[in-house]
Amino acid sequence: MLNPHGTASPRASLARWKWQIFAITWLAYAAFYFTRKAFSVAKLGIAEDPTFHLDKIAMANLDAIYLTAYAVGQFTWGVFADRYGPRVVVFGGLLISAAAALVMGSFATLPIFATCMVVQGLAQSTGWSGLCKNIGSFFATHERGRVLGLWSTCYAFGGLVASPFAGWWAYEVFGTWHAAFYSTAAVVGAVAILFLLLQRNRPQDVGLPPVEADVQQPEAVNYAGFKHEGENGKSLRILGKVLRNRTVLTLGLAYFLLKPARYAILLWGPVIVYERMPGLGKVGAAILPSAFEVAGLLGPILIGYASDRIFGARRMPACVISLLGLTVCLALFVPAMQTGSSLLVLALLFMMGLTLYGPDSMISGAAAVDFGTGEAAGTAAGFVNGCGSIGAILGGLLPGYFDTYTVFIGFTVTALIAAGILIPHWNSRPEAANQAHSGNDEPRLNARPVRS
Repeated sequence: MLNPHGTASPRASLARWKWQIFAITWLAYAAFYFTRKAFSVAKLGIAEDPTFHLDKIAMANLDAIYLTAYAVGQFTWGVFADRYGPRVVVFGGLLISAAAALVMGSFATLPIFATCMVVQGLAQSTGWSGLCKNIGSFFATHERGRVLGLWSTCYAFGGLVASPFAGWWAYEVFGTWHAAFYSTAAVVGAVAILFLLLQRNRPQDVGLPPVEADVQQPEAVNYAGFKHEGENGKSLRILGKVLRNRTVLTLGLAYFLLKPARYAILLWGPVIVYERMPGLGKVGAAILPSAFEVAGLLGPILIGYASDRIFGARRMPACVISLLGLTVCLALFVPAMQTGSSLLVLALLFMMGLTLYGPDSMISGAAAVDFGTGEAAGTAAGFVNGCGSIGAILGGLLPGYFDTYTVFIGFTVTALIAAGILIPHWNSRPEAANQAHSGNDEPRLNARPVRS
C-alpha cells in the first residue's frame, strides 16, 4: 500500500522486512548444518583412506571436541549478539565455519582436524542465539510462538538435506571424502554473502518503529559498518539479569534434560536400530531413523501455533504436554524394536521427533526470547541453548558406554523430570503478552514473567 507521497506505508514496509528477515535467518541457520554435517559424511571415506586413517575412538573424540566448543560458544555469543547485534556475530560465524571446513578438506592431519573442530564449534554456536534475537526484534510477542515454531524447521531441514548433499558431491561426483568439506563450505560461503546483503538487526535500522515498546532497547550507533548495540560494561549487567531470571534458569535445566535424547538418536540412531533389528540391513537401519528428523519439520510448527492460539502466548502448557507424550514414546521404543516391526518403530521414531522437536524449539527459541526480553534476548537464548549443548555431549557419549535399554530408560526419566519442572510455570507469560491481554501498551521495566 502506498501513502499519498507515493512511498510504501510503514505497515507495508514492516511486513516486507519481517518476511525478508524470516527468510534470510531461516536460510542462514539451515546453512550452518551443511558444514556441521560435513565430518559425519566424510567419516565414511576417512575410514577407508590408507593415507589418513582415524578409528572410531578418534572420530568420537573429535565429535566431543566440537560439541564442547559449541556449548562454550552458546554461553558466549548470545552476550555478543545483544551488545553488537546479530549482523556482525552471525556473519562472522558463517565465514569462519566455511573457512574451517575448507581447511579440513585440504589438510588431513589429526592436530589440524582437532583445531578446526574447536573453531567449527565456536563458529556454529553464533547462529542460534543471534538469529533468535533477530527474529524477536521483528516479530511481536503475540505472534512469536507461531513464527519461531515455523522458523525452527530450519534445523530439521538443514539436517535432512545436508548429509545427502555432501554425500552426493563427495562419493558420486568427485569420489573423495574431501569434497564433503569443499561442497558444504561453498554453500555456507554463498549464504554468508546473502546474509550480509539482506539482513538487518531490527526495524529501527531501516527507519521503522520497533514492533514492541521496549525502553531497555538502546539506540544503535555505527560500528565499522555494523550496528553496535550497547555501551561498554553493559554485557555483564545483562548476563546478571538473565542469571537472576528463574524462568530462564528453569528453561536451561529443562533443555539440558531434553537435549541428550535428540543427539543420541541423531548420532547413534542407525547403530541402535541395526543392533536390535539386524534384518533391516545397514541401509534400512540408516533410513529408518530419518522419520525422527522428518517429524522435526512439523513439531515446531504445531507447538508454536498451539502456544499462541490455544494457550494465549503461554509457552509452558504446550511444552509440558509434548514432553509427557515424549516420555511415553521413549519408554516404548526398545520394546517396539524387540517386536521386529519396522512399521511400529517407524511410527515411534516419528512421534518421538514430533514430541521432541516441538518443545526443543520452543524452549530454546520463543520462550527464551520472550523471557529474556528485547534487551537480553540473545543472552537468554544463548544461555538456554548452552545448557542444552552440555546435554548434547552426553547424548553423543552415553550410547557408547551403556546398553540401549538403560540409555532410553534414562531418557524417559529425564523427559518426565523436564515436564515436571515446567509445570509450576504453566501460567507464565512474558510482560508484553500480559500487557496485550490487559490492553495496556505502556512499556514496563520488569523482565520477569508474571502470572496470568
